[in-house]
Amino acid sequence: MSEAGAAASVSDPTAALITALAARGLTIAVAESLTGGALAAELTRPAGASAVVNGGVVVYATAIKHSVVGVDAELLAEHGPVHADVARQLAERVRAVLAVEGRAADVGVSTTGVAGPAAQGGQPVGTVFVGVAFGTSTRVQELHLDGGRAQIRAAAVTAAVDGIIAAAAE
Repeated sequence: MSEAGAAASVSDPTAALITALAARGLTIAVAESLTGGALAAELTRPAGASAVVNGGVVVYATAIKHSVVGVDAELLAEHGPVHADVARQLAERVRAVLAVEGRAADVGVSTTGVAGPAAQGGQPVGTVFVGVAFGTSTRVQELHLDGGRAQIRAAAVTAAVDGIIAAAAE
């Protein structure tokens, strides 16, 4: 990477990510709950995003996680929407849900968690799971974030972008 490219990646990691994915011909699909569309907005902010981002789906209601993306209903009933396996299934399955012309997205990313003001399903405020499915591998990061609702949601978006960068670097 050139010095200018390295500086751009430090000052705008999302733009650098979109540029890198576009150069590799890779696409991304997003399934987000607690971030409510903020992650898709962040990924589509840089120029060139239309070549990379297939789309995003906001699965805020628990039932929508099952009916739209296909998260296992028994998993949701047993553990609720804020769980590592929910984040994993969202990231893996959104790739096919948001396929373009029969081609699944190369990267699936998900966010699910509790932004507050109150705990949900036995999970305290600030508990967040970010899933990134890339190739045959899926990683789920569990976060315990501090701050108010807006700060938790913003931190989840940043963690998701960082997770995609890490997965794409491997």
